Amino acid sequence: MTIRLSADTLGAISRTVPVPDYDRKGLSAGIVHFGIGNFHRAHQAVYLDALFATGKDHDWAILGAGVMPGDAAMKAALEGQDWLTTVVDQSAEKSEARVTGPMIGMLPVADSGAIIEKLADPAIRIVSLTVTEGGYFVDASGQFDPSQRAIIEDGKAPDSPKTVFGLIAAGLKRRKAEGTPAFTVMSCDNIPHNGAVARDAVAGVARLWDKEFGDWIAREVAFPNGMVDRITPATGTRERESLKADFGIEDAWPVFCEDFRQWVLEDNFPAGRPALETVGVQFVPDVTPFEIMKIRILNGGHAVIAYPAGLLDIHFVHEAMEHPLISAFLEKIEREEIIPVVPPVPDTDLDWYFGEIKRRFANPKIGDTVRRLCLDGSNRQPKFIVTTIADRLKAGADVTGLALESALWCRYCFGETETGKIIEPNDPNWDNLVPIARHAKEQPHVWLDQEAVYGDLANNEAFRTSFSHALNALWADGVEAVLRRYLSGEL
Repeated sequence: MTIRLSADTLGAISRTVPVPDYDRKGLSAGIVHFGIGNFHRAHQAVYLDALFATGKDHDWAILGAGVMPGDAAMKAALEGQDWLTTVVDQSAEKSEARVTGPMIGMLPVADSGAIIEKLADPAIRIVSLTVTEGGYFVDASGQFDPSQRAIIEDGKAPDSPKTVFGLIAAGLKRRKAEGTPAFTVMSCDNIPHNGAVARDAVAGVARLWDKEFGDWIAREVAFPNGMVDRITPATGTRERESLKADFGIEDAWPVFCEDFRQWVLEDNFPAGRPALETVGVQFVPDVTPFEIMKIRILNGGHAVIAYPAGLLDIHFVHEAMEHPLISAFLEKIEREEIIPVVPPVPDTDLDWYFGEIKRRFANPKIGDTVRRLCLDGSNRQPKFIVTTIADRLKAGADVTGLALESALWCRYCFGETETGKIIEPNDPNWDNLVPIARHAKEQPHVWLDQEAVYGDLANNEAFRTSFSHALNALWADGVEAVLRRYLSGEL
C-alpha cells in the first residue's frame, strides 16, 4: 500500500522517511525562484530545508515562478501535494529518501502582472533562477544578445515582459520607483560566472526600455556568482515506481539524485540572505577557481565519456564507466590534458576531486543517461572543452585527447551510431550540425569552421591536424580501435 504525498499524510509518511519537522505554516517567502525543476528541488531547496530544520530563517521560504509551458505541469503536480517534494539521495550502496518542504507556493505561470507584483514585495530579498545553460540569450562569444526574438518582444513591452530577465528587470523597476531596496539576483545555473551572465541579461533588457535604468541595474544590483553541483536526472515512470516500491510514497514529481552536492557562493547579498553556511554552503570572495575546476573536470569529463558511449549504443552513464576503454579514456585525458591546466583551488585537492567524480559517474543508482550528457553539445562544448583546448594550445601543450573528444562529438552529430541506429535530434542546432558533420566526413576541417563553437581555434594548425587525424581514424577504424590507439600513445 502506498501513501500519497500531502501535508495531511506527513504523519503517516514520517514512519518511513524523514519529513519536515518545522512548522511549514510559519514559513514566509523571502525568495522567488524561476525554474522549479528537478535540479532546483535537489539543490537549493534541499539546503533551505536543512536550514529550516535547525529552526533558523523561516522568513526565507521559496515561491516558485515560471514562464515556460512545462512550468504549468510542474505547478499542478506540486500544488496537488501542498508543494512538498520527495528527494531520494542515491549512492552505489544505498538509497535514502526524505520529504522536503521549503516551497510554500507558486505564482501564476507566465502571468506578468502577478509575478511583477510579487517581485516588488519588500519581503522578497532574493530572486533566484535555474533556466539551464542555454537560457541566457547570449551570442557565440558569450555576450548578451538583444537581437533574439523574445528579447526584442520584451523591449516593446516594458510593463508586460515575458522572459525571466524582463520580469526581473520590471520587478526592479517597480521597486526603484517605490523606494524599495533592490533584491539580490542569484543564478543557480551551471555556467561560468553565472551571476555576471544574469546581470548582463537583466540589464540588457532594461536598457531597451531606458539606458540609464539598465546601467543602474548593472551598477547597483547584486548578482553573486556561484558554483552548483549535483547530478540530478529527469523524473520518469522508473523513478515514480521506484519510490512507491521502496518507500511506499506516491509523489507526482519526485526527485532522484546522487548523494553528493556542492554549492559555492560569493557572499554579496546586500538585502540579506539565509544562513546557508550552517548547512554546508561555502561562501567565498571569488568563485572563479571552483567554477573552472567543476566545468573542466566534471562537465568536461561528462563530454569525454558521452560521445564514445553514445556511438556504441550505451544507454546509462554508469554503463559507460564500466566499459574499460571509455573509463581509461576518461582517466588519461583528465590526468594528462585537463587537470594540468586547472588553476589551484582553495582548500581543494584536485586528485581527490577527480576521484569523487569517477565515483559519481559510476553510481548505478542514478540512472543518468548518456543521451542527456550528449545533449546540447553546440552550447556545452565551448564552455566545457574548447576553453581547455585553448589554454593548452597557448601553452604549446598536446591536445591529442581533446581533439579526439571533438572528433567524437562530430561523429555523433552525423546522426548514426556505429551499428547504424539513428540518433534522434539531441541539440537545438541539430538540423545545422548534421549536414556539417556529414560534410566533415570527407573534409574534417569544415567542422572546426563553426565559429560559434571553436572561435579562432579553427586556424590553429596543430589542432586542425589532430582533429582531422582523429575524425578520419574514427571513420576508418571505429570508436573502440581509435580509443585503443589513443590509450597506447599511437594516435
